[in-house]
Amino acid sequence: MRGLITRITCLTGTALLFAVASSVLHAGDVKNARVWAGPEYTRVVFDLSGPTSYKLSRDGDRVLLDLSDSRVVASFDAAAQGLLKSLSSARQGSGIRLMASVTPGSQTKSFVLGPSGSAGYRLVLDLYPGAAGAAPSHKPAPANPVAEVSQPAPASSVSTADTDDSAAPPPVVAAPVSKSSRKGINLRQAALLMNSQRQVIVAVDAGHGGKDQGAHGPDGTLEKDVTLAVARDLAAQINRQPGMKAILTRDGDYFIPLKQRYEIARQNQADLFIAIHADSYTSSDARGSSVWVLSSRGKSSVAAQMLADRENSSDLIGGVSLASENDSLASVLLDMQQGWAVQASDTVAQNVLNALSALGPTHRGYVEHANFVVLRSPDVPSILVETAFISNPSEEHKLRDPGHQQELATAVMDGLKSYFLNNPPPGTWFAVEAARRKGISVDGGTEVASTGKPAEKVADSDTSAPADADVRDMHRVESGESLRSIAKQYGVSVDSLKSINGISSNSVRPGTMLEIPDS
Repeated sequence: MRGLITRITCLTGTALLFAVASSVLHAGDVKNARVWAGPEYTRVVFDLSGPTSYKLSRDGDRVLLDLSDSRVVASFDAAAQGLLKSLSSARQGSGIRLMASVTPGSQTKSFVLGPSGSAGYRLVLDLYPGAAGAAPSHKPAPANPVAEVSQPAPASSVSTADTDDSAAPPPVVAAPVSKSSRKGINLRQAALLMNSQRQVIVAVDAGHGGKDQGAHGPDGTLEKDVTLAVARDLAAQINRQPGMKAILTRDGDYFIPLKQRYEIARQNQADLFIAIHADSYTSSDARGSSVWVLSSRGKSSVAAQMLADRENSSDLIGGVSLASENDSLASVLLDMQQGWAVQASDTVAQNVLNALSALGPTHRGYVEHANFVVLRSPDVPSILVETAFISNPSEEHKLRDPGHQQELATAVMDGLKSYFLNNPPPGTWFAVEAARRKGISVDGGTEVASTGKPAEKVADSDTSAPADADVRDMHRVESGESLRSIAKQYGVSVDSLKSINGISSNSVRPGTMLEIPDS
């Protein structure tokens, strides 16, 4: 049962280990245990009455947590989930020993979390798959990391994290790209090679999941089931489209914290993040699809506030604190308002909304704005699609229909394809197709236009001077860079940088290869 959060209420074994303790709690008594099993790791959370010290050790395939001056004040039992096979406890002097039987080869990480919101102190044990006794790798982060795997903590150490008992993935820093040598290479050819056709990556996020069921319809249809079905259909269509690749943030019924969802998109270098949801309202008459983008300046309506509050509560259901947003991210969000990510989000949202309107009237007829946590990726255009109102009986019926789910996915796909055909990311199949539509050969030659006449060449045919005579160097744009900062780095003007690269806007997408002019 991947992703299932289980509130554990009874501990059984060969005999009852502990009777319910007195109402007076010690500082670090264990009140409860919770288990979350996801596709990448398994998390066990022990709820404590207060701070405690502990020692972590291994005995074969058993992980031992020794807590001093502590008791178990409520029995608990854990069915096998993920890498956890069983959980038990035993008295040990004035303290207790918590024993977790785990899958052979599992690696561990443990830490204590302080109080946050309604949650008190928690002792967290994370289990990761891996070869027995193997030290964690220090290779570059994988495409979809969840948390850094660590060796068991030293016998007396206690590691304290911030507040969340759902792991957040570490940021992935792109490896620097060395600039091309001027000797023996045509820099524009290098740009073609480095910007060679790549796939447009779309991160598709099925809203909610696991313990977070989302909204539910009058007949009991769960939003988390509808969103997963539509997301899978959409991902399949994306993967069938030349030049596109889908990344599903979840492909099963398990819970993923909101911030981790958009981090998955960033780590996979997605060109677009799209969250799939089903709307709900107090009135059963509300109907129609809608498309949303981020508004860092507040909600656009009372309904938007209600919706944002409901969708953002997913992490509260999961026991995750949303209070960890720092000033740096807030600053990035403000900068986004003038950046390409917000502009791109608005444009793709309008394309998707137009395509959805072919299935019937949309809810409002225009792209809406709200402060969704899941849309807060600072450098990936992001939209949220509310497929229909699950609170409306007739729309609930359609949302349960696999045929209608397929139609929704097709409409969204049509909107995405329309956007990328008209706004092709550099170096992609869509960029090549756009060039071909203009009669431009990808190798710098000339293709015959539909009129039968040669199309205009990209560069002058005069071969007396090298093609890159006015180019000094190449630069791949990294996240956080701007045209102004790049121009300053090379001592050139912004206008000359824009001119040689054919850029009309004042923003540039990370990953783009820029030609640096001689002056």
